[in-house]
Amino acid sequence: MDLHYKIQGKGEAIVLLHSGGADLRDWEWIAPQLAQRYQVITFDGRGAGQSPPLLEPADYVKDLRSLLGHLHLDRVILVGHSMGGQIATDFALAYPDRVIKLVLIAPGLSGFQFSPEIQRQVTQIKTASPHLEKMIELMLAQCLYRVVMSSPQRDHMIEMSRHNMRRSFEWKTFEMRWAQPPTIERLGELQTETLLITGTNDMADNLQVAELFQQVPNIHFAYLEGADHMPTLTHANEVSQLIRQFLNP
Repeated sequence: MDLHYKIQGKGEAIVLLHSGGADLRDWEWIAPQLAQRYQVITFDGRGAGQSPPLLEPADYVKDLRSLLGHLHLDRVILVGHSMGGQIATDFALAYPDRVIKLVLIAPGLSGFQFSPEIQRQVTQIKTASPHLEKMIELMLAQCLYRVVMSSPQRDHMIEMSRHNMRRSFEWKTFEMRWAQPPTIERLGELQTETLLITGTNDMADNLQVAELFQQVPNIHFAYLEGADHMPTLTHANEVSQLIRQFLNP
């Protein structure tokens, strides 16, 4: 297994999948709380943290399956944040028998088309390359980070973002393989009991994604007042409590 991972606690296995542009430090304040009762696995996705760079198109679902095989885990609880939520959802559709329950925090969604404004912002960041600090400045100025960037977790967010933006310069490709047909067309097929957590101050596109998940047959919603796209950092206690309540009603 070439992915960098960390295991905390004992009990039923929970795998935490971090957001894009982040690494396992996304779970800095949540993993220890869950580890009081569960075996918590955090890992750096390919290209992030201490894991290898992308040298060929990324297949994050395949990477997750390989990690579970390496750890000899047949069935797990999946918790995914942002792009990690997109990966977790795709995995749950592909391998429903391997997912006990699914928790999605401000999830992405395969096949969702972002608004022209968001696409323009992404293009701006790419255009600033290779000027690392300018890229970080543009990324963290986006509305979806306005809460975390005025919080005590600001420095943690900046350092994690800087590290992973720098890591992206090592990548040989930015191509990522997602579910086909796209998950946005198959949400009604997702049978795993699911909890979706989202911040009321997240950007409009992500709130729209959350609305699309209403098609999932067995889903529960929790809205965190005053949280943006990074409730894992700014509202860690609330997120941890919601997860524990969902897993042990």
